[in-house]
Amino acid sequence: MRLLLFDCDGTLIDSAAVIHACMEKAFAEEGFSAPELAHTKSIIGLTLDFAIARLLQRKIDDTVHRLVRSYKHHSTQMRDAEDCEEPFYEGIWELLETLAAKDDILLGVVTGKSRRGLDKLLHQHGLAKTMIATRTADECPSKPNPAMVLECCNDTGMDPSRTIVVGDAIYDIEMARNAGATAVGVSWGYAEVRQLHEAGAHHIVREPADLMPIIGID
Repeated sequence: MRLLLFDCDGTLIDSAAVIHACMEKAFAEEGFSAPELAHTKSIIGLTLDFAIARLLQRKIDDTVHRLVRSYKHHSTQMRDAEDCEEPFYEGIWELLETLAAKDDILLGVVTGKSRRGLDKLLHQHGLAKTMIATRTADECPSKPNPAMVLECCNDTGMDPSRTIVVGDAIYDIEMARNAGATAVGVSWGYAEVRQLHEAGAHHIVREPADLMPIIGID
């Protein structure tokens, strides 16, 4: 039996455009210049307060908290719109369908998204019952703290040594290693492969199907 925990943004779905647009709106309201897209991508995966503080290169303070509230407001509006696009990466659906059919594989999500955002995504795409263990930024300290992974392990009765964390950010890799889990980086997300190697990834996959032999599926 193995537990597979997926990051969401940059691993399952391509949400950078929406996240960046929300950052632009929030920053403008507070009188700050918008961050560059590359900088926004670099903080995806962190909880919002840590992410915004890092973009502004300041400590978490009242200004950061105001920006968090503004970002959440715009995020809710944009994601409630019918034309909001956050597509799943090519091959992810096929991977999830294959893994969900395996009796010896448990699936979950560990994400910097809010609980509201993750639940909406999972229900919208019929994945709520597939992802049996989930943790969000509302319940745990920011990555790379290992709490998300360890709590999902506790929920499922799985040891971290039997757990694989799949993510696109250095924070995902560091979180997995901090928890004692196997860290798998994906090349299609927002971090460079070099950065994932430097963070300590045990494996790097180029496409979703490449996960199969790592999990032990022919």
